Amino acid sequence: MGCIAPRVKFVRGKGAMPGTDWRSEEAYSDLKKVEAADVAWEWLRRDPDYQEDYRRLSRRQRSSATTGRLRRKWGLSFSS
Repeated sequence: MGCIAPRVKFVRGKGAMPGTDWRSEEAYSDLKKVEAADVAWEWLRRDPDYQEDYRRLSRRQRSSATTGRLRRKWGLSFSS
């Protein structure tokens, strides 16, 4: 799955906002091509609780039991 992000120009600096009008349909034209799973992944990966669980998992040895718990908790499934 790729990242889905509108084409925006970011300005560096404290409190900077994107340089594109978030209401612009053109800025989000790529979103018309994504699937529900792409949107779900983008939502999940930004969730602070998920990020913390993943960090904890990254610090431990990744056994099938610990990865299985993470997958069950967050409803993750992967196709081969």
